[in-house]
Amino acid sequence: MICFNNDYSEGAHPAILQALAAENLLQNPGYGMDAHCAAAAAKIRELACCPKADVHFLVGGTPCNLISLTAFLRPHQAAIAAQTGHIAVHESGSIEAAGHKVCTIDAPQGKLTGELVRRVAAEHTDEHMVQPKLVFVSDSTELGTIYTKAELTELRRVCDELGLYLYLDGARLASALTCAENDLTLADLAQLTDAFYLGGTKNGMLMGEALVITNDALKADFRYIMKQRGGMLAKGWLIGLQFETLLENGLYFENARHANAMSARLRGGLAAAGCRFVAESPTNQIFPILPRAVQEALAKEFGFELWGAGDEAFQPVRLVCSWATKQEDVDAFLCRLGEVMAG
Repeated sequence: MICFNNDYSEGAHPAILQALAAENLLQNPGYGMDAHCAAAAAKIRELACCPKADVHFLVGGTPCNLISLTAFLRPHQAAIAAQTGHIAVHESGSIEAAGHKVCTIDAPQGKLTGELVRRVAAEHTDEHMVQPKLVFVSDSTELGTIYTKAELTELRRVCDELGLYLYLDGARLASALTCAENDLTLADLAQLTDAFYLGGTKNGMLMGEALVITNDALKADFRYIMKQRGGMLAKGWLIGLQFETLLENGLYFENARHANAMSARLRGGLAAAGCRFVAESPTNQIFPILPRAVQEALAKEFGFELWGAGDEAFQPVRLVCSWATKQEDVDAFLCRLGEVMAG
């Protein structure tokens, strides 16, 4: 079975495993206070041109979002997210379980706009309702789309006007930053958001995300919340070393460029076969809409996720490429697609 289910099924890039093996029997201080975490944090600050940012290493996207929003929001405050936003759909209600409502709105192509944020904020008028305080966006989004610099700048302007924080989920940030259509940089993100994170789990690491807090008002006591919510790893150096390894020679971005290239090849073949798409994704996730008979035939040989209920005739699916996706596997999928489409 050739799988396009996600971008974290493989273990880790060989360079990661080599670095971990070399460090395995050496001793490191605990809880992220080691030299590897310090070096990785310094590299992230350098790449983002934000020397005063706080950088924290967490094990995965859901704990990163949960701990961040728990730290940033007061008990009566809420987050604004697209209806497809990860915290609203795929985190088992973790934000709500922590006491913070997620206010969602339908967002075309999975992207919030300043007008959509205004609309949600305007619905919350007084102390009898939750108070929206944070705007949650993902780049790339849950539909594989990306934010432009102009779009993120507009969100920043509206957030400043309404007194809202802007938080960016970067689980697939490397894929967004390396696609041809992107015009954002890490330095832009540091200037335009109050906090964002670089995803490692979905870009060649065993696990790990790097949270970057740029707003001084959100920095105080963050490690207390990390510890209280189970996010402070005793062996924090395991994540720091992985980021250090991927960032020191550009491998972090090389991995994402490969995933994007494989996805573009897959997308091109599907489009040539006449397939439509749920969203115009330039990154490593694509969402073709397949005839049910075609989807069912392909599922016998290839792994992928169904995306929504579809209808009697068609079924949207999600195909994801990773740093480890092989071109021959992409070509095998497209070859079989052609055979099935031809009848």
